[in-house]
Amino acid sequence: MNLQPILEDELIILRPIKQEDFDDLFEAASDPEIWEQHPNKDRYKREEFEKYFVGAIESKGALVVIDKLTGDVIGCSRYYDYDKERKRVAIGWTFLVKRCWGGKYNRSLKKLMMDNAFEDFEEIIFHIGENNIRSRKAVEKIGGKLLDEDYEEEGHVVYGIRKRD
Repeated sequence: MNLQPILEDELIILRPIKQEDFDDLFEAASDPEIWEQHPNKDRYKREEFEKYFVGAIESKGALVVIDKLTGDVIGCSRYYDYDKERKRVAIGWTFLVKRCWGGKYNRSLKKLMMDNAFEDFEEIIFHIGENNIRSRKAVEKIGGKLLDEDYEEEGHVVYGIRKRD
């Protein structure tokens, strides 16, 4: 599977992250409200966001989200923890600017990434901070089911969506 494809629909474009994306992504991520339910509540601060960004670059699975109408960078997401034996991959480390919350942007982002992943995998999982109600509800809206499975980072829950479902 290509973990950094270019994907698009009528609303957004997803493309591989580049070093030059730092300033635009940091600007998009610099609203404290984005991170208030996240386990790392300080990610809106430059030094914390730099860690996120370096991880995204090093992951070789991160995608920048661009609003097709405005051309603005509006967020980021990534594929990670791919397991060929279990035929599953995780989607996460996702954030969107506040104006894109609660509907079509997240649905569009996840649909593009899931359709791409389901070409090679049978299951997609999402690791979400247990107190991140906003993200948990967003994954439930797209069909995610809470799994009885632990994640190595304490304070997280695991959701899954199977291709057959």
